[in-house]
Amino acid sequence: MKKKVVVIGGGFAGVQCVRNFDEELFDVWLIDKINHHQFQPLFYQVATSQLEPSSISFPLRNIFRSKKNVHIRMAEVLEIDEEQKQVITDIGDFTFDYLIIAIGCKTNFFGNENIERNTFTLKSTYDAISIRNHILQTFENIISAKPEEKKGLLNLIIVGAGPTGVELAGAFAEIKQHVLPKDYRGIDFSTFQIMLIEGSGNTLNSMSEQARKASRKYLEEMGVKLYTQTYVKDYDGEQLTLQSGEVIRSKTVIWAAGVTGNIIKGLSSDVLVGGNRIKVNRFNQVLGSTAIFAIGDIAYMETPTYPKGHPQLANVAINQAKRLVKNLKLLEQKRELVAFEYRDLGSMATIGRNKAVVDLPFIKFKGYTAWLVWMFLHLMLILSVKNKLIIFINWAWAYLTKDSSLRLILKEKK
Repeated sequence: MKKKVVVIGGGFAGVQCVRNFDEELFDVWLIDKINHHQFQPLFYQVATSQLEPSSISFPLRNIFRSKKNVHIRMAEVLEIDEEQKQVITDIGDFTFDYLIIAIGCKTNFFGNENIERNTFTLKSTYDAISIRNHILQTFENIISAKPEEKKGLLNLIIVGAGPTGVELAGAFAEIKQHVLPKDYRGIDFSTFQIMLIEGSGNTLNSMSEQARKASRKYLEEMGVKLYTQTYVKDYDGEQLTLQSGEVIRSKTVIWAAGVTGNIIKGLSSDVLVGGNRIKVNRFNQVLGSTAIFAIGDIAYMETPTYPKGHPQLANVAINQAKRLVKNLKLLEQKRELVAFEYRDLGSMATIGRNKAVVDLPFIKFKGYTAWLVWMFLHLMLILSVKNKLIIFINWAWAYLTKDSSLRLILKEKK
């Protein structure tokens, strides 16, 4: 009799898990609040009108249409009942033999409700569309705004200079220079400021010294105003207050200053560590459980190489998923499990046209070559051939014309 596996979350870890299960041994239920997989590394390109949302969104039912052992359920998970081996959702309860938690992380506002209420985030395709709509609407508003109203509209602030913040700032700097002046001829774009605020002393703080210096240099050359070793105290939707007491007027603040794990009721607080990650052993089993596993960004696994847990990267999630599927098969065959070991393949970020930084284990480089490598590797990670082709055509067109023509404001009627 086949074992029933419930996978919560359709991100990189969840999708990779479901794709690799042996159809002869396992029946799989994939549960997610949304009906599609989202390619997070390119959210910033949707937010800056370089790609359409459909290019980086993949319906889960379409991904698994050939897998007869896979069942998709669009639902919100409310609680886990470990004793009864049940997942309780808003559409009913699901029993399991094995449960895999792959729910990822959400934006960390560090307890500040004003910041949470008034800033934009970039953790979903919907967030990216919201930013795109807001930015384009802001420039429509600037044209007819009174002089005293324009200052707040002309300041765009991004908080957090990790890959998301840096890539957003670079993309906005490019459309400020090449695209928006052609669309909005009545606006003086020399007064439009893009500000990037970071608490540490560097941009891309998790990368090499070369990548930090290069990314900072690129951003400054592109006109981005950098604030490092600077912390945000509050934001009310009109004014952003720094810890130093400085106040900056802005109608647009994008918060990319950290993440914290999503929480599901039913797990013991003993298995949660800093950042709400779930502590697991080397086989991704949640500590104290034999039937519940956690993978991806939500999983916290200590190893000799990573004593403080693995970096929250797509590559870690994908490799944990592959190893776990193999281990569950070994478990069913009553064979010895293999401990997860992550081999760091490096990290990268793009700042703009011909500008990127790449850190590989054996070499670090920047500039045009790094930009080509970044594009190639991200294109290879896209799930469907059709979407690969669409994205490549969009990128090629944008490179040749310095334009994308995707600047649509799509809003619901109030």
